[in-house]
Amino acid sequence: MPVPGDKKRLSKVLMREEVYADLRGWIIDGTLEPGERLRDAELAEALGVSRMPIREAFLRLEDEGLVETSANRWTRVAHVDVEQAKRLYPVILTLESLAIRLAAPRMGEEELRMMTETNERLKEALKAASPVAASEADRAFHRVFVQRSDNPELVKILDGAKDKLRRVEVAYFEEGMIAERSAMEHTDILDALKRGDTERAARAVEDNWRGSLERLLEQLSGVPTKSPAP
Repeated sequence: MPVPGDKKRLSKVLMREEVYADLRGWIIDGTLEPGERLRDAELAEALGVSRMPIREAFLRLEDEGLVETSANRWTRVAHVDVEQAKRLYPVILTLESLAIRLAAPRMGEEELRMMTETNERLKEALKAASPVAASEADRAFHRVFVQRSDNPELVKILDGAKDKLRRVEVAYFEEGMIAERSAMEHTDILDALKRGDTERAARAVEDNWRGSLERLLEQLSGVPTKSPAP
């Protein structure tokens, strides 16, 4: 388990959140690989904490579908869940279509500039073969208009759904040539917003998510949806 061993001792106030964030980040970026057994004692030593915050993090990560546990036996990194992606992408598609309809009348030059910049970051990350950075840039692009919807409940639901897809998204952006289509679809969204065509923008958002799912399923068709028994 080659996790970083140079972590400083954490403050009690931030310990739980930092432990959770570290483990989650290592799973998403592949430091901890799908199917790898997670031992709380080893992780506690690496992070300089007791086993309790490690175990609490395991519970949160299990709820997100990032780890699998068998009571008092083992905890391991879950494999990418393709079936979950099939369920969540249509939900996100529908909610983001609503979000951009709500946001369009409020979108100004600043928001359009932010979306343009994040799409350029996506292109650069793809050129650099950095799937984690590409995933973050992609999410930042969508976040601009989702937040501009001025609907906190909508933002919260979408954030929760996308959190469950982080590893799937990173896996998607590992195939740069395929993922470049997402950046092109973002340009379609931007063009529609600049023209003030709300319905066209909503259709472009839907096309982006629909196309991403199709490309993802083609790319991950050989990835197991469940881990084999240890």
